[in-house]
Amino acid sequence: MKKFLKNNRSGLVTSDVWEANSWISIENPTAEDQKYLLEELSIPESFYNDIADIDERPRIEMEDGWYLIILRIPYKNSDAKLPFTTVPLGIVFKEDVFVSICFHETEMLHDFVHYTQRKNILIKNHFDLVLKLLLSSSVWFLKYLKQVNQRIKLAEDNLEKSIKNEELQALLHLEKCLVYFITSLKGNNVLFQRIKNIKTEELDFDFDLLEDVDIELKQAQEMSNIYSDILTGMMDAYASVISNNLNVVMKRLTSISIILMIPTLIASLYGMNVPNSLENNPNGLWIILLISGILSITGVFLFKKKNFF
Repeated sequence: MKKFLKNNRSGLVTSDVWEANSWISIENPTAEDQKYLLEELSIPESFYNDIADIDERPRIEMEDGWYLIILRIPYKNSDAKLPFTTVPLGIVFKEDVFVSICFHETEMLHDFVHYTQRKNILIKNHFDLVLKLLLSSSVWFLKYLKQVNQRIKLAEDNLEKSIKNEELQALLHLEKCLVYFITSLKGNNVLFQRIKNIKTEELDFDFDLLEDVDIELKQAQEMSNIYSDILTGMMDAYASVISNNLNVVMKRLTSISIILMIPTLIASLYGMNVPNSLENNPNGLWIILLISGILSITGVFLFKKKNFF
């Protein structure tokens, strides 16, 4: 889907036709969009193919006067096994042409457009828009991190009631999400440092914007690392709890087996077809039961004293 976004004092507004220096935003590109990009705008096909790669790392490069910038943005997935992940957002610009390409429809881009309208944000140049998109991606990382933290707390509450495989698997899925977040944020930070050091554009940079991007990126990285450490510690703790519970169960079963073995052993000895002192005693059965009961109760008392139950 292709949209033309024109920049004015009231923010980014949708336009029916393309104008110079307007933003061409394309999400889930169709075959027609691909033809428009490669044939009408003459964007290098290698750039388009790189953006299509879901695992493409953040970077900046230049070819035939075209700038290619790839950054990773957070994406809320419909897959329960991976509720949050990151996808590449490709930005290609040259002179008066600015194009963003994403092969997924994300909340971030829609929110960014509405945010510019609410705050009446003016876009100064192409790199200014890139930095604002990078800032917006960091903010959305933080938003999704809060949702991840809420899911961790929910899984933790369920695990306190009963340790089930479903809750443990949910924690494993969230841990995978955090790994994607941390990796993408590191790549975005490297990209930001490279953009900041571009000498030809340095004078046009808004230093307040640079500072905001730097702060939000670092905060998102720190929060991702904190949640990842908490989740790792929680997983280790529950692994220890599960192991300890298994040891307790095995200890109890072993104790019960030993106690049950006492009357079984006595019954086996007196059940042999050989003479014994009680074969002619009319109360022999009750005597054997009494001895078995006394020895079993003694065994239970000793195991209780040793905290085996």
